[in-house]
Formats: sequence, structure tokens, C-alpha cells
Amino acid sequence: MLQQPKSGTILIADDHEASRVGLEGLLSLEGFHVVTADDGEKALVEFQRVQPDLLLLDVNMPKLSGMEVCRRLKSNPQTFLVPIVLITALTAIEDRVNGIEAGADDFLTKPVEREQLLARVRSLLRQKAYTDELERAESVLFALARSIEGKDPYTEGHCERLAGYSARLAEYMGLPAPQIKALRRAGIVHDIGKVAVPDSILLKPARLTRTEQVILRRHPVVGERICAPLKSFQLVLPIIRHHHEKMNGSGYPDGLKGDQIPLTARVLQIVDVYDALTTERPYKRALSIEEALRMMRKEIKKGWWDSRVFDAFERMVKSQQEVQHRGLARAAAAD
Repeated sequence: MLQQPKSGTILIADDHEASRVGLEGLLSLEGFHVVTADDGEKALVEFQRVQPDLLLLDVNMPKLSGMEVCRRLKSNPQTFLVPIVLITALTAIEDRVNGIEAGADDFLTKPVEREQLLARVRSLLRQKAYTDELERAESVLFALARSIEGKDPYTEGHCERLAGYSARLAEYMGLPAPQIKALRRAGIVHDIGKVAVPDSILLKPARLTRTEQVILRRHPVVGERICAPLKSFQLVLPIIRHHHEKMNGSGYPDGLKGDQIPLTARVLQIVDVYDALTTERPYKRALSIEEALRMMRKEIKKGWWDSRVFDAFERMVKSQQEVQHRGLARAAAAD
């Protein structure tokens, strides 16, 4: 069970010395490690130095306002989960709206009341501890997935490529942000269930026996079970389980057909096949982009992949090729 944090590092940024010292003393007495700054620029420097668990920012500060510091930290994927409380003497609704748009997690109005401050700080630190725990669990899963990939030198970088390809394709297709995020995660962990597959099968250069195929085909179900305890992975689970299904029902593990296969799984399928075709393996050369797209089109006619998703992927790839060609043409002209 997650315990309530008894301490944490808090960064206070306020250009008014009396307010800053008062907050520092109060929080230090409660057992928190406190770091201070007297303007917005110093707050960002101290943030990078100490990596605090929570920030208390005065809205009106020299050099950079608390609002701008908040906006910068919340727009960075590496720091947006750190809770930020804006402290202000202003009570106008507009200021609160601006703070919410900047990403602030909470507000306190000067003069700050002791009990209210401590209640907000403890609540946000519990939230931070929970998100840190989730991040650690996700990091373990990602590390496990990469260790499986690392067993085969021919699949090096496969997970990262799938994460990037599938997220870009999902964006290109206009899928909602939660599904894009799920696809980015699934690109890394989609084959995590292979941890239960013996290396003698996983790395076998020859054709697998029927028994070996049965063992290998369990990995989507095993992968789903491994990731199931994480609530943040609920949109990832269907992708893990169903990325080996085929539109005609000949895939595994459940033999789903057509739209029974989740759209996100169909997106990952396309980029997974494309990456496999365009990557060199011991038994084949890497195909060119055009060769890979032609082969995938033939497989669609066999009833394997979603033609609508493939059409979007093909348009995206060709659009990227055109951009690259124009860039090379401009570079050649400049020379």
C-alpha cells in the first residue's frame, strides 16, 4: 500500500523575502526539505539542480513570472507531472483561468493559511508519490521489453521504431490523444510476453515445429497478463493481446475478424510488418520502401491487414518521402 509521504523536496519561488522565509520555516518544521529562489529564472535553475517533488510559485516575480515558470515546466513531457501551486494576492477569476491554462495543479491566496497550505502540500505529494510509483513500474516493464529485444541483434531498435511509427500513424489518422499514447507504449511492450518463450525457440534460425509455434503464440496473452496490473496500461492491453490477429480470422490468439480487432492493434500491425520487411534479418535482406509496400498490399489481398489503415500509412510514408526529397533537392541547390 502506498504510504503518505513524510517528507519531500519543495521549491519555493517568491521575490518577497518575508513571504519566502515564512513559507520555508513553516514547511521545514514539518520535515520537508525546502529550496528557495527569489525570481523565476533562478527557480528554473534550482528546479534542474534539485528535481523537487513540488513547487510553490509566487505569480508576480521579476525576470520570469510564476505563471511562465509553470507554463514551461508543464509543457515539458519530462517535468509536467511535478505538481505546481501558484500563490497570489490576486483573486480575479481571469488570473485563475490563466493559471489553469498554464497547467497549475492548485492555487493559494495570500496571506497563506498554515492548515490550508499543509493540506494542499500533503495531498499533492501523495499524488506525486503515486505517479512516481507508476513511472517506476512502467520503467521496469520497458526495461524487460528491451532486454527481450536485446537477445536478437537483428531486432535492435525495433521497439523504439514501432513506438515512433505507430504514434505518428495514429496522429496522421486523427486518433484521440489517449490512443496515441497507448500506441507509443505498446510499441515498446507489445512483445513483452516473449519473456516466457525459451531462447531455443525465440532465436531458432530454422522453421519452428508445431509445438514450438504453439508456445510462441502464447506470448500475446502472457504479455497482456504481465501488464494488466497497471491501470495506466488499460488502453495498451488490447494492442498487446491482438497485434497478431488477421482481418480474415486466421491470426492469434483469439481468431478475431475485421473490426473485431481493435483499431489500435490494427495500427500497430501495419507498422510492425513494415518494420520487419524493411529490416535485414538472417534469412532475408531488407526490402526497399517500395518493395515493402507492394508486399503488404499483396498480404491485404490475402485478407491479413486492414486496407484502410494501410492506405493511411502508405500516404504518410509517401508524404515523408516527398519532404525528404525536397530537402535533399534544396541542399543540392545550395551546394
